[in-house]
Amino acid sequence: MLVLYHAHHSTCSQKVRLVLHEKGLPFEAIQLNLGLKDQLKPDYLALNPNGVVPTLVDDGVPIIESSVICEYLDEKFPQNPLVPSDLVTRARMRAWMHYIEEVPVGAIRVPSFNRAFLYRYDGLDQQRWEEEQMNVRKVRKELFQRMGSPKGFAQDEVDRSLGELTETCRRMDEALAKEGPWLVGAQFTLADVLVMPTIDRMADLGLAHIWESKYPRVAEWYARLQEKPSFQATYYPGSRVSDFLEFRPLYAERD
Repeated sequence: MLVLYHAHHSTCSQKVRLVLHEKGLPFEAIQLNLGLKDQLKPDYLALNPNGVVPTLVDDGVPIIESSVICEYLDEKFPQNPLVPSDLVTRARMRAWMHYIEEVPVGAIRVPSFNRAFLYRYDGLDQQRWEEEQMNVRKVRKELFQRMGSPKGFAQDEVDRSLGELTETCRRMDEALAKEGPWLVGAQFTLADVLVMPTIDRMADLGLAHIWESKYPRVAEWYARLQEKPSFQATYYPGSRVSDFLEFRPLYAERD
């Protein structure tokens, strides 16, 4: 029995849900409330000492780290494979996976916090924010240190992240022009899965103009993705931050 500990709007949870649906795997979903820091409670830390979502439990054995979970599922359940059999194509896919983890996965967190998640810190002074939000983190402490205060990320951090997201779209557009219709060719692979939540979150945050103005192949890729039944099962009502949060300005007001 597969059990997925996840959060509806978590980008890392979304890619694992998509793999589960792409492969037609039944699973029990256990929802964690990140705003209440369910991921930092002792019973969950016993499963995932990093204190992040998602965690997959397979017959009682926890598997952690979203990209690792995606590869685990593809290796254990061979139906609808998401990894190419050709070694060269597989290498291109893994190069994409490394880039996605290094650049856009981190970059999307900055506008996400400023636009959607700052409400969590309303009323907190600097000391309480550091004690209650920053210092309790297991593997996200550096992100909060970069934020620096409960007022959100400074403009230079936002602009840097937007530049990284723009470069991601440029690289995607270039690859799709050469390969297409997916990032490494005809097969839908883990490269597409891993970048999917970033592109969808950009659209949700009102940042789709980044690719719509310059990188039309990214728009076409996203449209193809949205047609997949696995995508539609992954993004149900309540799974995007705009479904339940009122957005704030991209550039947070700071002293």
